[in-house]
Amino acid sequence: MLVLENVTRQYRAGEVRVAAVRGVSLATTPGTMTAVMGPSGCGKSTLLTIAGGLQPADSGTVTVAGVRIDQLSENDLYRHRRRHIGYVFQDYNLVQILTVLENVMLPAELDGLPRRKMRDRALGALAMVGMADYSDRYPDTLSGGQQQRVALARAICGDRRLILADEPTGALDSDNAAQVLDALRTLVRAGATCVVVTHDGSVAAQADRVLHMRDGLLDGDLVEPSGARRADA
Repeated sequence: MLVLENVTRQYRAGEVRVAAVRGVSLATTPGTMTAVMGPSGCGKSTLLTIAGGLQPADSGTVTVAGVRIDQLSENDLYRHRRRHIGYVFQDYNLVQILTVLENVMLPAELDGLPRRKMRDRALGALAMVGMADYSDRYPDTLSGGQQQRVALARAICGDRRLILADEPTGALDSDNAAQVLDALRTLVRAGATCVVVTHDGSVAAQADRVLHMRDGLLDGDLVEPSGARRADA
């Protein structure tokens, strides 16, 4: 579902170029959850945004659902991302003028799905994260933890088979975090692939594989494509 090969990303800080991701290779298996852990600033979130097509790599290849997204046009990338990738942001990234239900329906609406089908899917996703009773509320009336669960519902709504989550339980208490993890594991059991960036050991304990990142390097890469290495992980 997701294959990264020798991905690199640098940023410019004044006159200095800083390598956020340095030659990372990674492949995921459908029906599994991968946790990526590491200290702040090590490149975890950058790696996730590259995997989700939210920013380009400077070099290397990114393949999602069999398509090289680093080769797509901007419009084709938007379409492929909406259909195949669910992304959970640290800062929720909800549209404040839309209701909870409208936020969850938005990606499917952009793809032109029938409204009844969109609504049923969105309500099902909200139910999975315990937010169905809040469907008519607006984001600014919700707590941070509730907004995070709405963001997760938006990511898992529909037939997306790759879920990328950046600290999905960071704003949640233990009970709500357990509900979010249950929702992710339900999707994984149904065949979806999930990659989670986390500092939370309890989240990592739920993963099928735990990788560690430091200084832009990933320790424990598991890759199958030609030319890549397979290490114990």
